[in-house]
Amino acid sequence: MEIEFIKKAANHVEFKIVGETHTFANLLKSHLVDDPNVEFVAYKLEHPTDKDSIFILKTKGKEAKKVLLDAAKRVQEDVEELQGAFDKALK
Repeated sequence: MEIEFIKKAANHVEFKIVGETHTFANLLKSHLVDDPNVEFVAYKLEHPTDKDSIFILKTKGKEAKKVLLDAAKRVQEDVEELQGAFDKALK
């Protein structure tokens, strides 16, 4: 996975996740939306056949990079929980 930042400011970032479409973008967006420090978050694909997600994130009260790192950690925790559930179910 590759991330390219388009804009970096304290409370506003825009970035592209290369090679990721709706599946991962929706997961990340859902965790960002849950953060009370997020004022606005959205992503788009420039074209239906595009393989890159472009995000816009605006925050209040907390730096955008910290909000992103926190969301990434929660995504990782969810994946680990899912893996544990599969491990348990498949024993």
